[in-house]
Amino acid sequence: MSPENTIAFARNIIRTECAAVERLEGYIDERFVEIAETIFRSRGRLILTGIGKSAIIANKIVATLNSTGTPAVFMHAADAIHGDLGIILPDDIVICISKSGNSPEIKVLVPFIKQMGNLLIGMVGNLDSFLAQHSDRILNTTVAEEACPNNLAPTSSTTAQLVMGDALAMTLLKMRGFTAQDFARFHPGGALGKKLYTRVRDLMSDEGAPQVAPEATLNEVIIEISGKRLGATAVVEPDSGKLLGIITDGDLRRMLQSGRDIAAVRAQEIMSAAPKTIPADELAVKAFRMMEQNKITQLLVLDPERNGAYCGIIHIHDILREGVM
Repeated sequence: MSPENTIAFARNIIRTECAAVERLEGYIDERFVEIAETIFRSRGRLILTGIGKSAIIANKIVATLNSTGTPAVFMHAADAIHGDLGIILPDDIVICISKSGNSPEIKVLVPFIKQMGNLLIGMVGNLDSFLAQHSDRILNTTVAEEACPNNLAPTSSTTAQLVMGDALAMTLLKMRGFTAQDFARFHPGGALGKKLYTRVRDLMSDEGAPQVAPEATLNEVIIEISGKRLGATAVVEPDSGKLLGIITDGDLRRMLQSGRDIAAVRAQEIMSAAPKTIPADELAVKAFRMMEQNKITQLLVLDPERNGAYCGIIHIHDILREGVM
């Protein structure tokens, strides 16, 4: 094919699959509501099964359900009739996924599930099929055609199954009131987990909490900044512990360029008052956003367990090094 024909062909595949997904909207009705509410009230798990490409889709839906608060297990239809039926417990609900609903494995499996007394939901693309006729509930995933030019390779049909699974999983998520904090508990690893789970206190520098008194000399300020290697120091009232300001490397450079008498300079004269602060138990991703918005590279950290007392500095490099962003 010419490049132009290849582009046109690929775009048509996408249009065909989009049409299949749009068609699903008309299948969401009171029967979908009943299925979602039944699963929500269930004391058991969801068992998803299928054969061929539908089995692959079932695996993905299981992963989505588990990560959003609905316990789910994958059971391959072929393995089920060779011993894996033992996975199914009395309170479990079974979702069987199939385009045709008439594959040999499905015809063998379905009667055994019915004998066990479990609720059977058929996610099926043929409402006249064996699976549709023997299911207690139906999730309709009928498509007009596959995107395959021969109308054979599962394309539109598997896309429809995947989207219907997402619709069900997200509906259940909404019913459960599943929050970002709940999501974080199930995703502690990787960049996503770090964004939802890592807090400022977890990333605060172990170089200590640099601080000087307001009457500290320039020499004392430089020693504190250099010794703690954070590029800044807090200015704190010695008696009350009140945070007064911050002195950064930039403040020092600007003071030196001003031509002032270095020996006479005191910390309170060159500090930036009302520094940007963040609680130690705040999410690190929020600290990063504050730094971006204010075009700064560090924040002073306050400890809510000590009435908001200054407890250290978090630097943008701490966040980037940990891979939170």
